[in-house]
Amino acid sequence: MSIIQDFLRYNRQVILPEIGDQGQSKLKKASVLVIGAGGLGCPVLQYIATAGVGRIGIVDFDTIEIHNLHRQILYTEDQVGLSKAQTAKAQLQKLNPLVEVLAFEEKITPDNAAKIIASFDIIVDGSDNFTTRYLVNDTCVALDKTIVYGSILGFEGQIAVFNHQGSKNLRDLFPEPPNPKEVPNCNLNGVLGTLPGMIGLMMAHETLKLILDLPCLNNELVLFKTLDWQFIKLTF
Repeated sequence: MSIIQDFLRYNRQVILPEIGDQGQSKLKKASVLVIGAGGLGCPVLQYIATAGVGRIGIVDFDTIEIHNLHRQILYTEDQVGLSKAQTAKAQLQKLNPLVEVLAFEEKITPDNAAKIIASFDIIVDGSDNFTTRYLVNDTCVALDKTIVYGSILGFEGQIAVFNHQGSKNLRDLFPEPPNPKEVPNCNLNGVLGTLPGMIGLMMAHETLKLILDLPCLNNELVLFKTLDWQFIKLTF
């Protein structure tokens, strides 16, 4: 029955010669941890779940707020006040009951980062602050885990793949985090709801390519300026 379910659900991607049954099997065996179930994390979670990634972890200690809904479209208004991690888990299980979803309803810290990250193949960093980004980066370097990185501000976003098969990591690009007082954030500067959707989809796409052993970003940072549709790829 499982083979039939897999065929019916995934056949549109399985027929791609770059994927096939072997690629779908890789997705089913893969495990991905998504840190942050917000603007970036929501589209990542939706698309890796529907693609058939077998084991998905969600790390988020926050609750759903009304102002989240314009960009975090995994949630609905009747879920305001509920746990993001637990709600996202329930939503993903509705989207695809064939995948396993684990919710970590806690803040990632130096005390728990290694324990949470250790059992996953790929880590997707959808966090919204530099403290978490550098903690995730340093933990993944210590554990030799691949990171899919993304960030947004205003009408611009960026993505990269760090620490993959010997590639460089966040500290090779930005050795130290900036002063928090000098860094703008979405709470103060705002963001159009479609931007995290686009960047999150790119992060999900890169995650799936990594699992499928397809060409991926390698010591490259992609800058996406959506006001005038500029893609800029920087090598570091």
